Amino acid sequence: MNFDSMMTTATATLTVFGMKILGAIVAWFVGRWLIRIAVRMVWHGLGRQHVDPTLQRYIGTIVNVALTIVLIVAVLGYFGVETTSFAALIAAVGIASGAAWSGLLANVAAGAFLIILRPFKVGDHVKAAGLEGTVRDIGLFATTIMTADNVTSFIGNNKIFSDTIQNFSISPHRRVERTAQLAHNVNVRDAIERLKDAIAKIPNVQKDPAPVVEIVDFNSRGPVLAVRPNTPPEHYWQVYFDTNRAISDTFGDAGYPVPEEHVHMRSAAA
Repeated sequence: MNFDSMMTTATATLTVFGMKILGAIVAWFVGRWLIRIAVRMVWHGLGRQHVDPTLQRYIGTIVNVALTIVLIVAVLGYFGVETTSFAALIAAVGIASGAAWSGLLANVAAGAFLIILRPFKVGDHVKAAGLEGTVRDIGLFATTIMTADNVTSFIGNNKIFSDTIQNFSISPHRRVERTAQLAHNVNVRDAIERLKDAIAKIPNVQKDPAPVVEIVDFNSRGPVLAVRPNTPPEHYWQVYFDTNRAISDTFGDAGYPVPEEHVHMRSAAA
């Protein structure tokens, strides 16, 4: 075969292949650009319908993944890959790796149930899978929670859905529970009245239900008071710390003695 003819054929083949690669690259970037526009349109459309932000993000993620898969199949079809064979290959791989993907698919299913049943939404303060913090995002596979010490944590949806979920943001108020130790010789009624007055002056403490200050226990040092004000969930920690300060200041101003352990020992002769 003529060398010049071979070079001409190779050049033509490489040129066509190079043009296809260039076309595929252009198609990929244009396709991704169009997908981003489509996802934004979906978000804006759902926002105009006042759809919950959690559901907006979830639907946007599904649309993004689905359109990306369509784009990949289209690019492969541009190169002459049989899309029906590609679909069959995906199905075969899916069946073969079903066990390995079972946990991932369980997270997707659990994420759907979290959206439908709505035990919490983005912005709620929750305790889920043993972790407490504010929900930042509910994704296809995992939920993002920001803890109080500003650490972003990602928890698999299935782990959250299969465990106990505590939502601190649903109720209009949350009860702060503290205790106050008294000495044996302190007038309990006087201590209760002083504490009730001090707790009522704390900002964001609700009047209904009213704060509770009552005897909850006795120990070797004296009576123990339960101090329980109520507050909106967003002010919980402010009221928590202010209650501790009110107990300390109230007892100090009243001149109550420091509770001490009383141990009664009997002599050997007795």
